[in-house]
Amino acid sequence: MSGTLFGKIDQIGYLVEDLDASVRRWIERTGVGPWTVFRNVSLVGKYRGEPTIVTIDCALGYQGDVQIELIQTTNQAHSPYLDAAGARILGAHHVAWVVESRDAAVAEAQKRGLTVAFEAENPTTRVAYMEDRAEPGVLFEIIEGAFMRTMIDDGIVASRDWDGSNPVTVIDLAAAA
Repeated sequence: MSGTLFGKIDQIGYLVEDLDASVRRWIERTGVGPWTVFRNVSLVGKYRGEPTIVTIDCALGYQGDVQIELIQTTNQAHSPYLDAAGARILGAHHVAWVVESRDAAVAEAQKRGLTVAFEAENPTTRVAYMEDRAEPGVLFEIIEGAFMRTMIDDGIVASRDWDGSNPVTVIDLAAAA
C-alpha cells in the first residue's frame, strides 16, 4: 500500500448533465479515451438510511492508472447524485478505491471517522459512498466487484495503446438482461 487506507486511488468520478456530450468533450479536449459507456445501470440500496433504487448511465475512461467515471442520473430517486431539492449535482463528485470486501473496508473507514451516505449493489458490483462532514463536497467511494480490478487493468492497457479509433463502446445493461 502507498500509505493510504485502501492503496492508490483507482477512480475519480464526475457528475454530468449530458453523458454523451461529456464523453465527446473529454475525447476532443483532453484526448482521454477510449470510453466504455454503460447504459441502464441500476443500484439498489439505501441513501441516508432510506431505501432507494437509483438508475444511471456512466462512462469509464482512463488517464494513466486512474479510471475517470462520468455519471448521468436517469431517475429522480433519492441518491448522492441529486441535491435535497432533487436537482442534479454536477462536477467533481468522488474518489474511489476497488477493494476485496466492501463490508470490511466500510467498517475500517467508520473506525476512522467516515460515515456511510449511500450503500448499494447490483448483480456485479457493491458500492458504498463514505463521507466526512468536515470535508464537504467530496465522497469517498468503496467498490467491490469480482471483475472490477481486471476491468480497470484492461482499461489502463487499452488507453495506453489507443490510436484514437473506436472511441466509444456502449453496453446497454437493459438489453443484456
